[in-house]
Amino acid sequence: MCDTCGCGQPPETVTFRKPGEHHHDHDHDHPDHHHDHPDHDHHHHPGSRILQVETDILQENNLLAQRNRGWLEAKGILALNLVSSPGSGKTTLLEKTITALKDEIPVTVIEGDQQTLNDADRIAATGAPVIQVNTGKGCHLDARMIRRALDELTPPDQSLLMIENVGNLVCPAMFDLGEAAKVVIISVTEGDDKPQKYPTMFAAADLCLINKIDLLPYVDFDVDKCEAAARSVNPRITFHRLSATTGEGLEPWYAWLRSRR
Repeated sequence: MCDTCGCGQPPETVTFRKPGEHHHDHDHDHPDHHHDHPDHDHHHHPGSRILQVETDILQENNLLAQRNRGWLEAKGILALNLVSSPGSGKTTLLEKTITALKDEIPVTVIEGDQQTLNDADRIAATGAPVIQVNTGKGCHLDARMIRRALDELTPPDQSLLMIENVGNLVCPAMFDLGEAAKVVIISVTEGDDKPQKYPTMFAAADLCLINKIDLLPYVDFDVDKCEAAARSVNPRITFHRLSATTGEGLEPWYAWLRSRR
């Protein structure tokens, strides 16, 4: 599981930062997000021990995710977990969505990234409350990080919470955050075989946004083939084709958001 994409490395500090705030590395230690294992167990049964630790991690996360979900539902907050590879256009899509809907739906944002504050700064420029969660070597957000971020953000009742996960189509598929839905975003510059390469993510997603369709004349990407591949692992998944840059196809995405509320 996580060992293959970096989470099995010694844990680094997870930090929670808001744009404009001074950053202290020692302020936000996150000791609970450990994926390391006692060395002596590896000497005896390394395979079974690793599997047990991974199972324990997911079980604890799922319990915390259910608590998050109950809290969010009680406040009428629609939480969406946005997942993608790096460079799919998630942040641009968020900027456009917040700008289009902010007069009718309050929006708050949790930004997940390994290091920088860049994406949070971009979201802050739209006027939406945002907190950046830097995961260090961690390749995904987890339910405990979301709980901490919610405590600092305090999103209003009946609002929309956008969680931009770390750019990665592997581990974020397995970690429930308490969201109402996972939205997977792919761009036409990535290749139409993404659902075949990352079936777990597409099986977990409720909606797939195919972004950058303005570039279709210039790339080798078969939209119908991509959608068919995704439906082969998840018959209930739905699609919207759009371009966050030109605005084409954004209205059906906004309508989907309104319907989920």
